[in-house]
Amino acid sequence: MPSPHLHLAAFVTAGPGRPGGWRYPDSVPGWLSAKYYQNIARTLEDARFDLAFFADILSVPDRFGGSLDSQLRNGALGSMRLDPLHVLSSMGAVTSHLGLAATVSTTYAQPFTVARSFASLDHLTDGRAAWNVVTSFQEAEARNFNRDEQFPRELRYERADEFLEVTGKLWDSWEDGALVLDTETPLFADPDLVHPIDHKGEFFTVRGPLNVPRPPQGYPVVIQAGASAKGKDFAARWSDVIFCSHASLESAQDFYREIKERAAAHGRDPESVKILPSIAPVVGATSEIARQKYEKLFDLVPPLGGLSTLAYHLDVDLSTFPLDGRLPDVEVPGVEGHYHEVREMTEREGLTLRELGKRYGGRVEGGFIGTPTEIADGLERWFTSEACDGFMLQAPYQPGGFEDFARQVVPELQKRGLFRTEYAGKTLRENLGLARVQPGEWRHRVRRDSAVRA
Repeated sequence: MPSPHLHLAAFVTAGPGRPGGWRYPDSVPGWLSAKYYQNIARTLEDARFDLAFFADILSVPDRFGGSLDSQLRNGALGSMRLDPLHVLSSMGAVTSHLGLAATVSTTYAQPFTVARSFASLDHLTDGRAAWNVVTSFQEAEARNFNRDEQFPRELRYERADEFLEVTGKLWDSWEDGALVLDTETPLFADPDLVHPIDHKGEFFTVRGPLNVPRPPQGYPVVIQAGASAKGKDFAARWSDVIFCSHASLESAQDFYREIKERAAAHGRDPESVKILPSIAPVVGATSEIARQKYEKLFDLVPPLGGLSTLAYHLDVDLSTFPLDGRLPDVEVPGVEGHYHEVREMTEREGLTLRELGKRYGGRVEGGFIGTPTEIADGLERWFTSEACDGFMLQAPYQPGGFEDFARQVVPELQKRGLFRTEYAGKTLRENLGLARVQPGEWRHRVRRDSAVRA
């Protein structure tokens, strides 16, 4: 049975994020300060959010016209990003329940380093770490890591599969109870309970064991946002949380149904996969105030800033198409889910590419603009219509967008019995309603057509 309570995650940007949002008068440009993120963390924990989530980019995107100009000039998506793991460490120091999720790419990292980093974060936060797994797709990122071009999509997912297999083995390399701390014997750690993994695969050779004991959650929570056929299959096998984006309730319901079915087909309990579509609500004391606020935010969005972000997401140079024409049918090497979303938007509203850029840069996913009661009505409709298990909140501007939602919308959701008033558990898995991962779980997640390595 689905949970009677929805889950809430916050998509926090370690940089300006949305083109236009950073220009809003109430936006606070404290992106280089630890106190900035710590204040957001306290706001989210006071509101009983499940987790704070940080996306990441390993380059300043140059997909629009082969230039950095549209990103840097407009403060767009990838114009500046701090390393999310360091930001999360500072947030973890001032919170005790809030989950902490960082993006790390399987394309340009190594399994031992990632397993060690997230095991360490999980221990230091008493079981609140989460890893957003991405398979980077941008040529600009490839050129920052000794490559002239990106790996093909198929290869990226094959590498990611083996990457998570190895991290699972490493997290299991210390049995529970291996850390003894017997000062009399002496026995610091029981050698019989710590095992090399001796992994030899297509992409990685890793002896192990990890030099960090097994994480409090077994494995840190795994987040993924795959929207292609490959990505959805990968997410249905590995993910505990899936972050997605939809232009309508109907498309969200279709995605929700498909992922739950895919998870069941892989032998998983569908309720063990939490689906959180993105929302970017604009809250006001009245409907008119909310609408005026949205229009002011929208007016600040430069069309080229939005198009630059969309070009990055699709991995398509949109500067080659007429700004006053429609978005054409294109082959999308990047995020297929965003392409389906903007195609749906374009066809429904007849947008030109210029208009699409402005809409994409200032989009309010789900159309949530209004009073706290009106926004709660919309969220309740999505949640009870089996379109989601909760929501990933993107703030139209930081930190005020989080503060408005936490202080105005959350109490309305709590009053309706849709959201917790206190944390249910201590670890992130407990608060998400997920069981601690048992040793050997990676064996059940690898592709069935793969030869499972010892």
